[in-house]
Amino acid sequence: MGGSRPSPPPPPTIVYSPAPPPPAPPTSVPTQSVTTQTALNETSGKQTRLNMELGAQLDRTNAEFFAGQDIRRSQSASAEQRLTQKAAGDIETGLTRVRGQEERSGIAATGAEYRAGLATAGQEERRTIGTTGTETRATERVRGAEQRLGIAATGTEQRRGIAASGAEQRLGIAATGTEQRRGIAASGVEQRAGIRETGSQTRLSEAERGRQQRLGISATGVEQRAGIRETGAETRLSEAERGRQQRLGIAATGVEQRAGIRETGGQQRLTQGQLLSGQERQIGLRGQEERRTVAATGTEQRAGIRETGSEQRFTALQQEMFRRYKENRDFEQAQSQYRS
Repeated sequence: MGGSRPSPPPPPTIVYSPAPPPPAPPTSVPTQSVTTQTALNETSGKQTRLNMELGAQLDRTNAEFFAGQDIRRSQSASAEQRLTQKAAGDIETGLTRVRGQEERSGIAATGAEYRAGLATAGQEERRTIGTTGTETRATERVRGAEQRLGIAATGTEQRRGIAASGAEQRLGIAATGTEQRRGIAASGVEQRAGIRETGSQTRLSEAERGRQQRLGISATGVEQRAGIRETGAETRLSEAERGRQQRLGIAATGVEQRAGIRETGGQQRLTQGQLLSGQERQIGLRGQEERRTVAATGTEQRAGIRETGSEQRFTALQQEMFRRYKENRDFEQAQSQYRS
């Protein structure tokens, strides 16, 4: 296309020098110090392995011992807790039983007082009803007697009036017959005179009859009014006495009911006070027992912790003493071997 491009020059050739031969292995020259140091190292390694095995064994023994201690401590704490819970349950059971007995006693006393109040109220009401019936019957007897007396007086007056009227009528009729006979004999003059006399007598008879009737009616009204006044007075006295007796009965009933309510309230308050006092005593005793249990548990736990710490310190001291003894023994053995 316009001329060929010139080719690049070839890369230069690099010639490496051969590597030097490896050095010859060192020749060990045994000496007494090297041999002694090697023996001491082997002995120290064996002693270290023995110490580690013994330490591991002691650790396992201590772990088993302390695990047993923990188990026994847990068992003791569980036993104490179960005893505490059992005591608390017994106290609560006793408290519940006493509470139930007190409540039942209070309910029984309340029922007895209520029934006694009802019985007293019933007796007073029956007495009031009996007194009311007695007074009513007495009032009715008096009213009946007065009515019968009034009716009897009215009948007497009526009979008297009728008797007087009949007598007057008979007299008039007799006179009329005489005059009629005379009139027949003496003509119309006598008849007219007879008629006049008859009219006069009739008027007199009717006047007397009216007067007697008015007197009878007046006497009847007086007696009736007197009977009514007496009946009203007796009724008012009976009603007043009945009201007084009812008021006395109601007052007595109210007094008895209030006394019963006061007594019931007093008994209930005494029961509640005794119940609350018993509950407070039971709660105080329970608190004392729980505090004693907690204090005893704390004392036992602190004693166990102290004993555990003492045992741990003693074990650590033994381990440290044994470690120092082994180190001293190993050092002495190494020195003796070195000297030999």
